[in-house]
Amino acid sequence: GTDRRTSTPSLNMAALAPSVSFAGAKVGSQNFAGKRVALKGTAPKSAPARFAVKASADRDVAASSVSTTTPAVTSAPVCLSPSATQSVMGIILGGGAGSRLYPLTKKRAKPAVPLGANYRLIDIPVSNCINSQIRKIYCLTQFNSASLNRHLSRAYASHMGGYRDGGFVEVLAAQQSPENPDWFQGTADAVRQYQWLFEEAKVEEFLILAGDHLYRMDYQNFIAAHRTSAADITVAALPCTEEDASAFGLMKIDETGRITDFVEKPKGDAMIPFRVDTTILGLDAERAKTMPYIASMGIYVFKKTVLMDLLKNHFPLANDFGSEIIPGAKDMGLKVQAYLYDGYWADIGTIKAFYEANLSLTEYPSPPFSFFDRDAPIYTQSRYLPPSKILDCKVTSSVIGDGCLIKDATINHSVIGLRSVIQKGATVTDALLMGADYYEANGEITTMPSDDVTPLGIGEGSYISKCIIDKNARIGRDVQIINKEGVEEAQREEEGFWIRGGIVTIIKDTVIPDGTII
Repeated sequence: GTDRRTSTPSLNMAALAPSVSFAGAKVGSQNFAGKRVALKGTAPKSAPARFAVKASADRDVAASSVSTTTPAVTSAPVCLSPSATQSVMGIILGGGAGSRLYPLTKKRAKPAVPLGANYRLIDIPVSNCINSQIRKIYCLTQFNSASLNRHLSRAYASHMGGYRDGGFVEVLAAQQSPENPDWFQGTADAVRQYQWLFEEAKVEEFLILAGDHLYRMDYQNFIAAHRTSAADITVAALPCTEEDASAFGLMKIDETGRITDFVEKPKGDAMIPFRVDTTILGLDAERAKTMPYIASMGIYVFKKTVLMDLLKNHFPLANDFGSEIIPGAKDMGLKVQAYLYDGYWADIGTIKAFYEANLSLTEYPSPPFSFFDRDAPIYTQSRYLPPSKILDCKVTSSVIGDGCLIKDATINHSVIGLRSVIQKGATVTDALLMGADYYEANGEITTMPSDDVTPLGIGEGSYISKCIIDKNARIGRDVQIINKEGVEEAQREEEGFWIRGGIVTIIKDTVIPDGTII
């Protein structure tokens, strides 16, 4: 009964503009505009005929050659018939309590966690859908969904197409009912609990996505490969190292790309049977030697009828796609196909991975992932913030978001989130600052701290290193956040911080008093 009509799409430049990157500069009293940086990728050599290969994250770079059987990934868009807009629905799995990202998920759903100074995690899969002409999108979540609801309602409406497209992006929160008295028990169970809604959708395929991955992908090529191979299910896959393999579902494939064996997150000797010669995927001998496994990305295309049948009739008690539905479908004799993606992809569902992925955005001239892509932008909420003001600072290898005020400070290899305030004499190095949700005063920001109130942001003379500062934190004067004792793990929530993997995370809305040393 929801009216999802929107006006004709218009390009919202404020919502598309990435934050400013500094490759190293002595900065005086100026306002800065961003510069486009091309992200160059390399294509695998001569991919076999049955695989579609994603060769580069930048649409300006020509993609690899692939077979006449499977659509190649080139700068020209794939033309699907029927179109993705009319025939595909995206289902983004927002995850559970987000315990691996805690305390960033203490007051928000995992997809709403800020990313890259200006964005949120949910912007990645939604933008990939929009850029792939997929306009019907649901996000399933069950924890702290208020901020996610606000973001989705404000960020993408102008990109959902007109009345005939029927486009929307909506949250489906966990709920209890007589048929389903429990909360979501896993990825498959989350979809099953809303099966009544998905059965009504007039689409041919469901695209199942995760809400905590960082990558850029044209799903139209993925869907085209699925249709061309006449698969029931297609699993996005990428080559990976032995070190990383135990964290993913691993697969073996035959010469046609059909999955012959699949296991979810094997350990130890259980991994050995899944070592393969990945040169069959188009990797050269050197890369194949270091990447002997084929890992599932947790991204799937299902025929609508197949998914509904599996959840309702064959696996009514299964909770997870990777460990139950996919292997079970293969064992039933359904055609489960692999689709190779060979671009940048990162699972950023842990504090360490999230921290490292954010700081990698500061690399120049070729970061592993770049928000500077004219043809495949990452959309987000337009906040109508002023340009950042940077006064007498030294900024090197950093990314600065919108609406910041930084005065006489040193910033090195850091990501500074929107509305951040950094006071005189402060040093921020190897740090991720998420910024603030609001300014403390209208107009020009008041930077002089009072005797009894610690203002938002980083106080005078403070030293911040190897940490994450969540939103609206108030860091006093002469504070040192340096993990002085080299602690790997600590839960000090009553003091306003956690330490995970040696990375200090200051909890949202925390006040750190003057002179504190962490």
